[in-house]
Amino acid sequence: MILEPNFCYTTKRGNRNLVVEVDSRTCIKLLQTRVKIGWTVCKLDDYIIAKRCFRCSRYNHSHRECKGEETCPLCTGNHKLKECTTPTSEYKCVNCMAYNKHHPTNQMDTAHSSLDKKCPSLIAVLEKYKRNTDY
Repeated sequence: MILEPNFCYTTKRGNRNLVVEVDSRTCIKLLQTRVKIGWTVCKLDDYIIAKRCFRCSRYNHSHRECKGEETCPLCTGNHKLKECTTPTSEYKCVNCMAYNKHHPTNQMDTAHSSLDKKCPSLIAVLEKYKRNTDY
């Protein structure tokens, strides 16, 4: 089987990633194995990204569809990311704060930015996408 990559990107750590689109049956088979490319054995995973608005820093919409107000993704202030001078110790996540507002009995930690890859809200969104993916 020959797979053509849709696109390729390199991470900050220098890892090169290929994104390939396949049908559901092939996806299930590939996720249960590893692939050898040249002399390198590669692990495979779903490529799932969360759509995040650059205006309000919330998930599931883009800035073109946004009805919220400008929110800094680092400190939740009413300014752009470039203008933020907040120290790392005072970062707050707008998504986790919104979750806590609607779930008073099950609180999430908000002491991180909404750009954090370990954000509980981001992880929940990605898990929801995986659950809703029809293999």
